[in-house]
Amino acid sequence: MEFLVRTENLLPPDTPDHTRDRLRRAERERAQELRDAGILKRLWRVPGRNATVGLYEAGDPAELHDALTSLPMWKWMDVTVEALATHPQEQK
Repeated sequence: MEFLVRTENLLPPDTPDHTRDRLRRAERERAQELRDAGILKRLWRVPGRNATVGLYEAGDPAELHDALTSLPMWKWMDVTVEALATHPQEQK
């Protein structure tokens, strides 16, 4: 199944720089692991916001949930998920 996942990072502005930097590094590392596993397919930044739009592929919603909750910044994220279905024009 494919999912369109929108996230906004809500890390408190008073978070110490060293903590913010550590979390960002860990987030990049985990995202790369999800890419290597074939779960995270594409990732876009949203200009002007601390937000992303990602295309994920997982066997089911529970697998996607596990992937998202494994992200180091999970507890500071506002997440919206849309399950995607193939359009008939895309089927061959």
